[in-house]
Amino acid sequence: MAAPSEKLADSLQVLKALQDEGVVAVRSANLGRTHRERLVRNGFLHEVMKGWYIPARPDQRAVESTAWYSSYWDFCAAYLEHRFSDQWCLSPDHSLALHVGNRTVPRQLLVHTPQGGNKPTRLPHGTSLFDVRYALPDKKTIVVMDGLRLFSLPAALVTCGAGFFEQRATDARAALATIRDASDVLAVLLEGGHSTVAGRLAGAFRNIGREKIADEIVRTMKRAGFDVREKDPFAQKPALSLPPREPSPYVGRLRIMWKAMCEPVIEAFPSAPGLPADTAAYLKRVEEVYVTDAYHSLSIEGYRVSAELIERVRSGDWNPDEDEGDGEDRNALAARGYYDAFRIVSRSVEKVLKGGNAGVVAGDGHGDWYRALWGPGVEAGIITATDLAGYRNSPVHIRRSMHTPPPSEAVRDMMPLLFELLAEEPEPAVRIVLGHFVFVYIHPYRDGNGRLGRFLMNVMLASGGYPWTVIPVECRNDYMATLEAASVEGDIEPFAEFLAGLVKENVDGKAGPTVPRRE
Repeated sequence: MAAPSEKLADSLQVLKALQDEGVVAVRSANLGRTHRERLVRNGFLHEVMKGWYIPARPDQRAVESTAWYSSYWDFCAAYLEHRFSDQWCLSPDHSLALHVGNRTVPRQLLVHTPQGGNKPTRLPHGTSLFDVRYALPDKKTIVVMDGLRLFSLPAALVTCGAGFFEQRATDARAALATIRDASDVLAVLLEGGHSTVAGRLAGAFRNIGREKIADEIVRTMKRAGFDVREKDPFAQKPALSLPPREPSPYVGRLRIMWKAMCEPVIEAFPSAPGLPADTAAYLKRVEEVYVTDAYHSLSIEGYRVSAELIERVRSGDWNPDEDEGDGEDRNALAARGYYDAFRIVSRSVEKVLKGGNAGVVAGDGHGDWYRALWGPGVEAGIITATDLAGYRNSPVHIRRSMHTPPPSEAVRDMMPLLFELLAEEPEPAVRIVLGHFVFVYIHPYRDGNGRLGRFLMNVMLASGGYPWTVIPVECRNDYMATLEAASVEGDIEPFAEFLAGLVKENVDGKAGPTVPRRE
């Protein structure tokens, strides 16, 4: 008789074969009952609904959302294809969001299908599908993206309601910015005789500075005999002019998001002290806060470190191999990497204090911060040298977050823009808050993004003369909740107020976070 571990290994082999085929939504029919029950019992499969499962890791409890949020879009694509064949597509609003790279998991996904029952299908963690009985648009206006059937971008712009432009202005403007020529939308407008929509889109294009497209829509529709009355559907004019052509929808969306978030950040933050006259004294205070900063930043990421371990690592009195077996090696390597990175970040801070442009300094230096952070792991043989190559080249998911970071190809467009925006931004508060937020929103590396985001925040703090600020591990829940609100709902105010509160306490000289010492 095979041992329990051998039986589990057999079941895992069957599951791996499915995953190698790209299967994310696992149906009961895909697995024999014995394999399925064994994998569920051991935490390798989580049930989504009767007869449907997703792969998971045993260390992720069934009540945790990470496995579900990371599988959400692939699961929905497979489930809808199984249920409706090719007779479905997502709503125009959801289609537009996905076209511009917004892959945030919605509370309810609206699906158009002639077979719809006009009722919700409950999914895990408060999410659901709602299949609406609608005739599908013409086949030529449906596109397939990552298995999801969507309205094409022009068709979605024509079909979405007027409220989309006001309620989801960032996605709407980013979608408009990807239209290169009026002919893209005119074909849909003319075929459907959409005179009212034509007026709305002309006003929307004029709102973002695309006068030529707006004029061409109005002239062409009138020439075809339609009465077009232009009306701007947006609640406000944007504070920026978008380039004539954006190279990527992710780039356009980031530009718009940045500008929209500036004002609430400025309102929340205390006035910048300005660059200090005594650079050496500032850097001395940075060095003095190192142990506290390392303890809290590493603890936020789940490492178990102490002041004593951090001090030993700083002094070079460490050997992770001696502690192998109790997990201390992982913590010591992380602490050593943090120390090496902290020293390089301190040099970046010095450049900023001496007048260097903070965006340029961070853009030039962040790769070195990352390599220092993980260098000890490479030296110890725990991770490979290729892990230091640079930005990730595969998907990544944030634990328990509904936000899905952009795909790896978008990272290479968005990161240069982030540092360009930082370099051009005149307000220190905006550089601080949006520098940190956008960095972790993009999640450019496989791991270490939170630590690097906090390093970036402190380089930007120096550019305004604010002191180095530690985010306490005791505030982790509030910290993550405010980042989630900014990523998922586009509401930067809670995160700005959270950071502003910590910075103000620091500026006022109030006692900051401490590090527990072993008795």
